[in-house]
Amino acid sequence: MIIKTADFVISNTNVSRCPKEQLPEYAFIGRSNVGKSSLINMLTGHSKLAKTSGKPGKTQLINHFKINNNWFLVDLPGYGYAKVSKSLRQGFQEFIKDYFLQREQLICTFVLVDSRLEPQKIDLEFMEFLGENGIPFCIVFTKSDKLKLSQLNRNVQIYSKTMTSTIWESMPPHFTTSATDSSGKDELLAFIDDLNQKVLENS
Repeated sequence: MIIKTADFVISNTNVSRCPKEQLPEYAFIGRSNVGKSSLINMLTGHSKLAKTSGKPGKTQLINHFKINNNWFLVDLPGYGYAKVSKSLRQGFQEFIKDYFLQREQLICTFVLVDSRLEPQKIDLEFMEFLGENGIPFCIVFTKSDKLKLSQLNRNVQIYSKTMTSTIWESMPPHFTTSATDSSGKDELLAFIDDLNQKVLENS
C-alpha cells in the first residue's frame, strides 16, 4: 500500500462523535512514550500528522485520520503514564473503553510495545481486555533499531512465551518496527491493505 493522502478529521472524547462513515478503522494504542506518534508519522509519510513530544501523555483524545479516502487510522491516548493525574487516567480509561466496546467500524487494534523491555503487566492486561471482548489485535514492537537483531528476536520470543504461558493459545500477529529506519512499514501497511480487501469482499 502507498499512502497518498492522510487527513486529520476529528478529535474528541466521545465515541458517539466519531465519524459516521462506514469505513474500516485501525486503532493504534500503547503505553505513553512507546513511540506511537513517531510510528504513525513514519507509516503515513507525514512527519507532523501525529503530535510528537518529549513529554509522555501528549495524546489525550481519540484522533481520526482518513487515509487514502478509504480507511481511518485512529490515534488513541497512551496509558500508564504516572505523571498524568489519577482522575485524568480514569477518564482516559472510560472513553477508551467505550471506543473499543462500541465502535463497530474497528477492524483491528495495533498494540504498541517497546521492543527493548520485558513484557509489561499493563500491556498484558490491556491485551487481555481486548481478547475477552473479542477485539482483534496485533502487537507492534517499536524502537527495533535500538537492539541487535539477536536481542530483538530474543525479546519477541520472551513475549511469546509469556503470553502462551497464561491465557493465550498462541502469539497474535506481530510486527517489529522502527520509526527511525522505517523497518516494518511495508509489512504493516500490507497487512492493513489485506484486511481492507477482505472488508470489501464481505460488504
